[in-house]
Amino acid sequence: MPVNLFEQFQRVANAYFLSLLILQLIPEISSLSWFTTIVPLMMVFTITAVKDATDDCFRHKSDNQVNNRQAEVLIDGRLQNEKWMNVRPGDIIKLENNTFVAADLLLLSSSEPHGLSYIETAELDGETNLKVRQALPVTSELGADIRRLAEFDGVVVCEPPNNKLDKFTGVLFWKDNRYLLNNEQMLLRGCVLRNTGWCFGMVIFAGPDTKLMQNSGRTKFKRTSIDRLMNTLVLWIFGFLVCMGIILAIGNSIWEQQVGAHFRIYLYWSEVVNSSVFSGFLTFWSYIIVLNSVVPISLYVSVEVIRLGHSYFINWDRKMYYPKKDIPAEVRTTTLNEELGQVEYIFSDKTGTITQNIMTFKKCSINGKTYGDVYNDLGWKTEINEKTVPVDFSFNPLADRKFQFYDHSLIESIKLGDSMVHEFFRLLSLCHTVMSEEKNAGELIYQVQSPDEGALVTAARNFGFIFKSRTPETITVEEMGKLVTYQLLAILDFNNIRKRMSVIVQTPDGQIKLYCKGADTVLFERLHPSNEELMYLTSDHLEEFAGEGLRTLALAYKNLTEEHFKEWFKILQEANSSLDSRNEHLAAAYEEIEKDMMLLGATAVEDKLQEGVTETIASLSLANIKIWVLTGDKQETSMNIGYSCHMLTDTMNEIFIVAGHTVMEVREKLR
Repeated sequence: MPVNLFEQFQRVANAYFLSLLILQLIPEISSLSWFTTIVPLMMVFTITAVKDATDDCFRHKSDNQVNNRQAEVLIDGRLQNEKWMNVRPGDIIKLENNTFVAADLLLLSSSEPHGLSYIETAELDGETNLKVRQALPVTSELGADIRRLAEFDGVVVCEPPNNKLDKFTGVLFWKDNRYLLNNEQMLLRGCVLRNTGWCFGMVIFAGPDTKLMQNSGRTKFKRTSIDRLMNTLVLWIFGFLVCMGIILAIGNSIWEQQVGAHFRIYLYWSEVVNSSVFSGFLTFWSYIIVLNSVVPISLYVSVEVIRLGHSYFINWDRKMYYPKKDIPAEVRTTTLNEELGQVEYIFSDKTGTITQNIMTFKKCSINGKTYGDVYNDLGWKTEINEKTVPVDFSFNPLADRKFQFYDHSLIESIKLGDSMVHEFFRLLSLCHTVMSEEKNAGELIYQVQSPDEGALVTAARNFGFIFKSRTPETITVEEMGKLVTYQLLAILDFNNIRKRMSVIVQTPDGQIKLYCKGADTVLFERLHPSNEELMYLTSDHLEEFAGEGLRTLALAYKNLTEEHFKEWFKILQEANSSLDSRNEHLAAAYEEIEKDMMLLGATAVEDKLQEGVTETIASLSLANIKIWVLTGDKQETSMNIGYSCHMLTDTMNEIFIVAGHTVMEVREKLR
């Protein structure tokens, strides 16, 4: 209550009426009863406090619901139900499929082979794609026996609590050994376990120390632009009232001096006030009280009632109901309703928001030759007027029947044994983080972290290079009907700075190869000088793909000698074992090996627009709302998408492109 009152007195009118109430308690200046002010003031405070208390009550219920969720905790060698609020660091928790993670956990073991777990992080970062987490090999077998888990006495030394969702650095000391930990072994609070029967994890951070809670700031009392406008108006009205009071007080002093001395006997303060100036001073405050109704206290009551009514109208609005998932609109706070009608800017992600986030392999460039064609809605070729038929993948029993590709020459190149084409699809089947799962009927299902990777691995599968399975040490691929197992020597992870991902594998005949895929701008800088002519040719193809609105990636490989790899692997191990600046050391090690690569080609993937996007953007533009869309695509791809969703139109006089690598370059372009 004291905090709520303090927040309410941030409103100028409320502070004004409190001051007025204090003035009315002084009998020398008050000509009105203090009841006339305190009753409406108490009404305003009560209505606002009840509304705020209702919002707080809903928050409290939500908190209680979370705090009282049940988690299975290993206590005294048995699994017992425990409330989330009682979970502490060091506890070992069992999670079932489709349940929320109760705290930040170190994954120990799971029902999947090699200690794998799949999680959905939509509550944390908005990503609906499944992500893979993998337990350390030394702990992955513990889940088979509860007694062994109860005896687990490892010690984790790690970074202090922080809000970085994608980073974790720590070391597990167990059985006189040390094991390095990173984000790949962590299940964060707010994630949901998916496609995994069960898993066990040890609590690292709980309660307010979890990364989810570290990212949620203190709840603030939010004020709308209407509130700020009313505060300004009240200040102006109060200024007008003060001016009126001053004029009347001056008039009173003049009257008092010239005429009022004869009537002083009839006035209340006749014995106290001996000067006309002091009489004017008291009169000023008296007039402030008399004219107080100039400041509209009822305005605030009206606004609060209107907001409450609006919130119910929003909840009842049938046009804001989504029947597919039975989700109506829900007002979570009643203080911000009018802000919905004052939106000037919309900031949107592209992938999954403007587009469907369903990727389809459409075209590719291999060794300077393009494959695949783009067709219109009728299925006709754009270049020549002839009906086309998708490639027949009946030669591959494990092909995805939904996959369609319109260029038979690529199949012919594969069947003829073109080494560059084979290497191209071999790279797609090896360089990824996809996990495979075989169903009872022998159906091969891919669990993907990124739809792009899913599209590329599915394409390789249809062209005869079928990714079958992986372990922490191996990747098994079926190449044109022949099962090949590669030793997985290293994975060089993708991140937003590197913009590429690499794997280093050893073939069955002992040859060591590095396969890399990533953004062409980054990859082309790391190619061998002998690739210059092929690079320019592939660049032209990439621009062509991007101009058609396709998402592009460049692919390259490199043969490594055993001596070179061993020297580099020592550098990698040193970088991995460093507790300070581990990420910087790893980045330097990756840079060392990812150079002088040989270009293979590029891929082009289509991501279709969401249903109704063009109409929505057109309506928003008519409402004079400015729309910003963020994308990591090439400039040509972005512009193509802009035209297709009507953000850019042919009626625009000029499209300005502001491009630069430094602040000064961008500033110059803007000038």
